[in-house]
Amino acid sequence: MAEALDSLFKAECIRNLAMRPAGGWKNVSDVEIAVAEDIDWYNHRRLHGELGHVPPNEFETNHWSQHHTNHYREDKVLTKTGTN
Repeated sequence: MAEALDSLFKAECIRNLAMRPAGGWKNVSDVEIAVAEDIDWYNHRRLHGELGHVPPNEFETNHWSQHHTNHYREDKVLTKTGTN
């Protein structure tokens, strides 16, 4: 699955002329910004067919708003050495 996602990313973000600025990217920072924008789109705005054509982030928000999470055991987080 990781290879499929990598291929999709390369095809849609890196090789897609519409994503590239005119004349190509000038430096690594330009590529990093393009990657961040692509990941943001993929997680927050892309319509996912298997999820009823809603973005994954919206689907997850709706899912957890309908499920009570009080049945999960809460583990206390240690804040100091030697505390329980």
